[in-house]
Amino acid sequence: MDFLKYQHIERLGTNETRGVDYGSCYIFPKIDGTNSSLWWNEGLRAGSRNRELGLGEEDNGGFYKWALGQPYICSFFVDNPHLRLFGEWLIPHSLKTYRQSAWDNFYVFDVMIGGKYLHYEEYKPILDKYGIDYITPLCKIENPSLEKLNELLEKNFYLIEDNKGSGEGIVIKNYSYKNPFDRVVWAKIVKNEFKELHSRTMGVGEVKEKALVEQEIVNKYVNSVLVEKEFAKIDSESGWSSKFIPRLLQTVYYNLVKEESWNFVKEFKNPTIDYKRLQFLTNYKIKQVKPELF
Repeated sequence: MDFLKYQHIERLGTNETRGVDYGSCYIFPKIDGTNSSLWWNEGLRAGSRNRELGLGEEDNGGFYKWALGQPYICSFFVDNPHLRLFGEWLIPHSLKTYRQSAWDNFYVFDVMIGGKYLHYEEYKPILDKYGIDYITPLCKIENPSLEKLNELLEKNFYLIEDNKGSGEGIVIKNYSYKNPFDRVVWAKIVKNEFKELHSRTMGVGEVKEKALVEQEIVNKYVNSVLVEKEFAKIDSESGWSSKFIPRLLQTVYYNLVKEESWNFVKEFKNPTIDYKRLQFLTNYKIKQVKPELF
């Protein structure tokens, strides 16, 4: 494997992240170090944000030298040579209030194989086996509201020394999401002043939000019967091909709005509906019903 630059984390609220907060989201603390990566290519390799590192040159604040001196990291890659680790090498940057014990350490925030990110629940047990540090989520939450995200911002106190302010922000990961440009992206919210939540926990606390009306509509009316019916129509007419995916998505959404609008208007007592959100959640449900198509 060769050097691979880590993706840019986009700000929440831009076109790049539209819809990322619809569905199941993992909310991670954002820490203020220097972006780094590790991979195996006939030996341990390391990178900064923009280039591969070497020992005879600037090595990203001592990161490469440090990594080579960690036997457990080499053991990990000997056993898992096809995995790539992305993380934060925590050395003094803008925020200098982290606990003394937190400095000069590497905190993994993503693991990749074959150009695809592993889900947190997939890579956590692998890293645990080798004692590799990673950033743990503050919580897992369905359809987080802006109010809930702001609340989590103010409760983020990951690795910060007691009574020394708060962390840098949060990162929102929806592992089922691709943005309107068909790219996997994560979203971030950055603030300067927060309060303490906790540092590392063994599991992920699940937060229950009041269901969005759009989600309730999709849960009730976009079922496997509807999706399978529309799929069968397309399949019988032309034979299935991936080029018909947009047609399937549009047809199911069209039928939801055309056939069921009066029903959900009555049931939910004239609700205010965000139709962009309704369409996104409909598409998300179709992908859950027919994952083999995507």
